[in-house]
Amino acid sequence: MSQAKKKNFKIEPFKHKVEMDPKYAEKTWKILEDAIHEIYNHNASGLSFEELYRNAYNMVLHKYGEKLYSGLVNTMTQHMREIARTVEAAQGGLFLEELNSKWCEHNKSLQMIRDILMYMDRTYVNNFNKTPVHELGLNLWRDNIVRSPRIRDRLLHTLLDLVHRERTGEVINRGLMRNITKMLVDLGPTVYQEDFERPFLDAASDFYRVESQQFVETCDCADYLRKAEKRLNEEIDRVTHYLDAKSEPKITAVVEKEVIGNRMKLLVEMENSGLVSMLIDDKYDDLGRMYNMFHRVSTGLQTIRDLMTAHLRDTGRQLVLDPERLKDPVEFVQRLLDEKDKYDKIIQLSFGNDKTFQNALNSSFEYFINLNVRSPEFISLFVDDKLRKGLKGVSEEDVESVLDKVMMLFRYLQEKDVFEKYYKQHLAKRLLSGRTVSDDAERSLIVKLKTECGYQFTSKLEGMFTDMKTSRDTMQGFNATLAGSETNEGPTLAVQVLTTGSWPTQSGARCNLPTEILSMCDKFKQYYLSTHTGRRLTWQTNMGTADLKATFGNGNKHELNVSTYQMCILCLFNKADRLMYREIEQATDIPASDLQRSLQSLACVKGKNVLRKEPMSKDISEDDVFLVNDKFSSKFYKVKISTVVAQKESEPEKQETRQKVEEDRKPQIEAAIVRIMKARRLLDHNNIISEVTKQLQARFLPNPAVIKKRIESLIEREFLERDSVDRKLYRYLA
Repeated sequence: MSQAKKKNFKIEPFKHKVEMDPKYAEKTWKILEDAIHEIYNHNASGLSFEELYRNAYNMVLHKYGEKLYSGLVNTMTQHMREIARTVEAAQGGLFLEELNSKWCEHNKSLQMIRDILMYMDRTYVNNFNKTPVHELGLNLWRDNIVRSPRIRDRLLHTLLDLVHRERTGEVINRGLMRNITKMLVDLGPTVYQEDFERPFLDAASDFYRVESQQFVETCDCADYLRKAEKRLNEEIDRVTHYLDAKSEPKITAVVEKEVIGNRMKLLVEMENSGLVSMLIDDKYDDLGRMYNMFHRVSTGLQTIRDLMTAHLRDTGRQLVLDPERLKDPVEFVQRLLDEKDKYDKIIQLSFGNDKTFQNALNSSFEYFINLNVRSPEFISLFVDDKLRKGLKGVSEEDVESVLDKVMMLFRYLQEKDVFEKYYKQHLAKRLLSGRTVSDDAERSLIVKLKTECGYQFTSKLEGMFTDMKTSRDTMQGFNATLAGSETNEGPTLAVQVLTTGSWPTQSGARCNLPTEILSMCDKFKQYYLSTHTGRRLTWQTNMGTADLKATFGNGNKHELNVSTYQMCILCLFNKADRLMYREIEQATDIPASDLQRSLQSLACVKGKNVLRKEPMSKDISEDDVFLVNDKFSSKFYKVKISTVVAQKESEPEKQETRQKVEEDRKPQIEAAIVRIMKARRLLDHNNIISEVTKQLQARFLPNPAVIKKRIESLIEREFLERDSVDRKLYRYLA
């Protein structure tokens, strides 16, 4: 297959010289110049745009581009000056209308001229770095009209005056304003910014500085914020209707600075209407408005947060340290919960669930709850009250809600181990007296505590429930044994066998039980030890209760629900009509403080006074004489006689509880020190203090002085040693 030969093409020059008409350029430009005049004079309908385009094309093609371009500049400049004179002559409100009208006409004319000179735009302008026709038309308009000495200031003043009139309530021609500002934007961003935006922002700043001062002098905080919000929305609306979109952040920044930023402190601290007043009166809408407005200023939310925190801490301090409120622990805790609910609602409804405000609320509660060393005890008493009677007939969801609130307060406690101590005591009393509202509620709270603090925190509490179940099984076996061996009627015994380590039992609780009761106790002890090896039983008479059937002198019969101590006292009156205090003390061997409280309950409480006391008084003394109250009556057959006891601990009991807590902390601190040193091997004193505090703060905040003593103890027992050179450095001994 043969390959085709390639042919080379060559364009040869004309054989003869082509000569142009020497006046060609002048004639052609004259045609184009006349056409431009006709366009500006609105007589373009008779023009042949195709012919005009060809003329412009030929001029550029024949190297007359410079003549065409310079002629265009001169002709358009001439027309701009004529338009400027017309605009300058317009009076009053016609000024902007005339300017707008001429601008629209100029744009139409410019479009036609650009179409005619399109070839010049594409070639000559690009090759010689000239300004394109459309841009040239805008620049000439800018320089000869908008920035004309007699138009520039007048235009700015007119625009600012219209804006001011609108701010003061007048209705203006927004469409005309939009056209003029768009013209400035079209002429280039610098024209809009320099010739209008900057003076506009300065004028707005002056206007709002004066107005905000007037508002401050005449309005309360809520009214001021409503007006500020209205002004801000008006400015945003103004941008939407007739300003450049890029002006929005700038004008809003001006309003925010003058109306909010410069007045923040004054607003939040306004007497009877500022932030504190809004918080006290739950003004959700006003607080929400304040949050939204202050959010726009860099330090705005910090200002609200700081004042709210200061107010909350002050209120909380008064709440937890007020001697009157400390008289009722349940009311004390309820007030804390109400306060927390109040601020939770404010943060949710007004502050958009802002985490920083929630954190401020939490830190404030943690601060003032721990100002009162009895807060752990009071929270436990609150739980005790709710689980004894406060949650009867309440739905499961509401029970969970109350328990969740308790857990929320529990998290704020720095001494969680103190709460555990009291909670264990109160739980023990509820379980042993059978006065808990719901086992499910009790277990639910323990699960929550376990989730919060770990297994170790609740292991003993769970052991208490295990003991209660085991005791029920043991009693079934014991009663079955009794049923099989004896039929005589006697006292019925119900025993709860408690594991020593799990329950807050008291050592040395003593009491001489009545003979018939003692006999039953011995039988139970014999049964229990026969079924369990290696165990020892110790009777905790201070924790028991008894049901007695009593017949009084007037023939009234009642069933009395009393404590074990009260039972021992009342049984003495089966053999005696009157007994002195010393005789009762000697016969029962009940500790003096418990005996006095028991006698107070039996003789001094109105409606429960099954005994009489001579002489009659509220206090018990060693010379008192006690008799059966033959005139005792009650509308109930079953009468519960509670032991007179302070709901809160007495001072010695408080000291004892505190001492127990401190003792329990020592091994925990030592264990933490050993764990840290085992891992680090060598550590200085300050770092040990820091690490131990960090490890134990979930349960309590250890005292640095106590940590130091535990370190000394560990050194004595050769767990640690001091460095021979640096005495503040400790070394772990394996």
